[in-house]
Amino acid sequence: MAKMEYKSCTYNSTNKLSKLKNKNTKYIFYKILVGLALIGIWQLTAMHYDKEIILPYPKNTAIAFFHCITSIEIVTNILITLGRVLKGFLWSLALGLPLGFLMGSFPLANELISWIVDSVRQVPIMAWVPLTIVWFGIGDGPTIFLIAFSGIFPIILNTIHGVKSISKDYYNAARSMGAGHLSIFKNIVIPASIPDILTGARLAISTGWMSVI
Repeated sequence: MAKMEYKSCTYNSTNKLSKLKNKNTKYIFYKILVGLALIGIWQLTAMHYDKEIILPYPKNTAIAFFHCITSIEIVTNILITLGRVLKGFLWSLALGLPLGFLMGSFPLANELISWIVDSVRQVPIMAWVPLTIVWFGIGDGPTIFLIAFSGIFPIILNTIHGVKSISKDYYNAARSMGAGHLSIFKNIVIPASIPDILTGARLAISTGWMSVI
């Protein structure tokens, strides 16, 4: 009986894995089709205009891209830009996570700080450029500040959402077993809010890239 149950479980798991692989293969195939369709539309549009200055052909673009990724100067500049984005992203994490946990865990802190966050994040990023040059001078300082500034708000807001979406039952169960505030924060708040934090981090990186320009 036990062997039959084991074989049944093995068969079910294998069947599910096979279906998952087929589903992933199907999605990959669809993505390739969409990519080829876009390239085809691109090619037809370029043939219609027949002017490189308006829309270059996909082949010429691919050749130029290959030359770019094999150029030492361009690769060096890309690495410099990656370093700036990474520094700004780390600053946004270092400042955004504590604020998000604080505002999500304590309603009073949320009431005192949220209006400041909501007001400042409405200011367009380009409006800060003159001030950052005055504050940090010419160099990496203004760029890193703008990257961190644009990325801090998605991290704060998603961290707050992650903390507030935790069910009260987890807190009650932990307190009933004698867990203190630090233990609850370490074992419940942080693990449960990680998915939202990762979402905020992904948004922070994308906004950071846009701030580089």
